[in-house]
Amino acid sequence: MSLKQYIITRIILAVPMLFVILTIIFFILRIMPGDPVAAILGGKASIEVINKLRHELGLDKPLWLQYLDYLKNLFKGDFGKSTLTGRPVLSEVMDKFPATVELTLFAFVIAVTIGIFWGAEAARKKDKAVDVSARVFAILLYAIPVFWLGLMMQLIFGSYLRWFPVGGRISAFVDLKPITGLYLIDSLIQGNWEAFIDVLKHLILPGLTLGLVISSIFLRMVRNNAVLMYGQDFVKAARARGIREKDIKYKHALKNALVPIMTMMGLQFALLLGGAVLTETTFSWPGMGSFLVLRIRYRDFPAIQGTVVFFAFIIIVVSIIVDIVNALIDPRIRY
Repeated sequence: MSLKQYIITRIILAVPMLFVILTIIFFILRIMPGDPVAAILGGKASIEVINKLRHELGLDKPLWLQYLDYLKNLFKGDFGKSTLTGRPVLSEVMDKFPATVELTLFAFVIAVTIGIFWGAEAARKKDKAVDVSARVFAILLYAIPVFWLGLMMQLIFGSYLRWFPVGGRISAFVDLKPITGLYLIDSLIQGNWEAFIDVLKHLILPGLTLGLVISSIFLRMVRNNAVLMYGQDFVKAARARGIREKDIKYKHALKNALVPIMTMMGLQFALLLGGAVLTETTFSWPGMGSFLVLRIRYRDFPAIQGTVVFFAFIIIVVSIIVDIVNALIDPRIRY
């Protein structure tokens, strides 16, 4: 199978996958405990008001008809309107998405840097101090709940040392005009260095918390896969030919260990974009995770459905990209 055929096949297979996901989400929300009308009105309105709102939201229709209306609107690009604010769901999602993207990219750079370089070095110096410290670090960080680590970061670096803010995305006194929604980029475009430094300070604690937790996964995978590669005949042959150890580590062992690692990295990145709920909630970060938690609390069906479908679309797209990258690294995957 050629690379072009492989890409087309993956895209075609993604369509029914997305359809199944949005169908499951629709029906799960309908059988969940709680009434969106009661959540909006607080349970104190008259029967007439309740019935009127239920009719306006289309909740008085048969379930199958609600499902068909949902699919029809979705394929037209209409995610519906929020029952809480009355705004289009897609607009609200896109308002929150840049904050999550910025946090995810910052955390992902930290995680990949620690995971790849420390993991590769730990594999090369197996059972030595750098390897033992890497394994201890990975186990500890994997076992620690992300919200607890976030609270400790806030307590130590925010409350005691007062080096960084403990919440939010930008200080109230800093003036920054949003352009892309990515505040670091916006501040650079406008040459606003005060805003850039302030945004970076707000980003460090949540980004470091999320990045450290994810790095533990990457570190263990890189280390274990690279150890296996170092034991292969082609690595021993490279050493016998006198190739530099640095080239053996990066061009031979690490490159061949990257296929399963790339898959994990791609999926983790997609999940982070889907909303790092606990991190965003802990640091009052105005992203997709905190947005989804709020809408679940108020049983905002259109917002929940739209957000989850948006998440699913991102995960599917990233999965396809990861498969393509893996096929480029190792052509055997597409045959």
